[in-house]
Amino acid sequence: MSRRFKKPLAKKSVREAAKRAGATPARLKVAAAKTGGAKSAGSKTVGSKATGSRIGGEKATKPRAPKSFAARPEGAVVGNRPAPARSAAARLRETPSVSRDERPAQEVAPLLPTKVETVVVSADENNMRVDRFLEARFPGLSFSHIQRIVRKGELRVDGRRVDSKDRLEEGQSVRIPPLKLDTPKAQGVLSEAQQKTRDALREMILFEDDDVMVLNKPAGLAVQGGSGMTRHVDQMLETMRDAKGQRPRLVHRLDRETSGCLLIAKTRFAASAMTGAFRHRSARKIYWALVAGVPKPKQGRISTYLAKEENEEDSIMRVAAHGDEGASHAVTYYAVVESSGQKLAWVSLKPVTGRTHQLRAHMAHIEHPIIGDPKYFNKENWQLPGGIQNRLHLLARRIVIPHPRGGVIDVTAPLPPHMLQSWNLLGLEGDRYDPIENAPEE
Repeated sequence: MSRRFKKPLAKKSVREAAKRAGATPARLKVAAAKTGGAKSAGSKTVGSKATGSRIGGEKATKPRAPKSFAARPEGAVVGNRPAPARSAAARLRETPSVSRDERPAQEVAPLLPTKVETVVVSADENNMRVDRFLEARFPGLSFSHIQRIVRKGELRVDGRRVDSKDRLEEGQSVRIPPLKLDTPKAQGVLSEAQQKTRDALREMILFEDDDVMVLNKPAGLAVQGGSGMTRHVDQMLETMRDAKGQRPRLVHRLDRETSGCLLIAKTRFAASAMTGAFRHRSARKIYWALVAGVPKPKQGRISTYLAKEENEEDSIMRVAAHGDEGASHAVTYYAVVESSGQKLAWVSLKPVTGRTHQLRAHMAHIEHPIIGDPKYFNKENWQLPGGIQNRLHLLARRIVIPHPRGGVIDVTAPLPPHMLQSWNLLGLEGDRYDPIENAPEE
């Protein structure tokens, strides 16, 4: 090394202090290199305050350590000693932050329980039906699966078996069995068959906005699945899942052979609001039917108790007495719109309650059963007029319900083909005034 780059000697005062302390020449060189011509004690250093320790009774200045250091590799030597190994927590704290886009995808916890669970009914779920409770908690569950676990007694409320239509109370404990179903998936690319199903649903739409959809359900299409049922509305709605994996859901039901207005909620908010509207009877439904004979009086109110009667092949609703097991009060208003002689009559029906098969059972009860009803038509030796199809002549003609976000939904369905054929053959005018409009709400 040339003299030009030779490091300067330490100051005389430093050398003398080090000599009294017994420092070797090598250490003096290192000290000189570290101080690099630092000012003597008592003077200020440039860029930092002077701090020091005493060397031989005199204060020597030492530059203050910077606030942060470059990270050293694990096990690096600091001075003559290896750096202590850092803890896992320290390494985690020193790990650079990663942006949201760079973070690895986290695993999504399954929505459905894989073992028996007990949940408590919350205040928001008070008075909710058992099946609605399960649909809200586990959107991936199908109606048929809910019915199966309820029927088998796998689901219990406070240790007791329940029916899917029973209502829950806040604070009750609900035992939920393992649910071996896939969690809802966001809608991907549809297969050709799924696209056809979606197109078929689209053709049924009478009204649609961001929250609600009203379908014109054709006769013969089931609303929900059952034994041996491969195609139904609930299953078809799977093709209409949105980007978040949410699918439209049923708000009420129609019998398989009944056609007409079927209300569908596209959001959970809408489903809750409209289910409440049905529960509080602020929804109004009007049905049209073709019945045997002409009811007298032409306008009236039918009030009975109905109970389910099971047999080996099927089940029907029978008129029951007050207090009978499983009996529920049912009220229907009817009005004759037009008649075809004394053989047939077009009646408009307004159910106040919503019991299973209520309209069909009530019309049979007053001895004017609905034409084409395979369960409740009870006229012996009664001949169907020529040209009229032996199919259920019952149409969910109109639905009026408060919209979840304000205003009113008022939708009307046209006559299905087999009923339109009968209307034309009998000369019934489909645009006649409907006297059921003036029927009471209770």
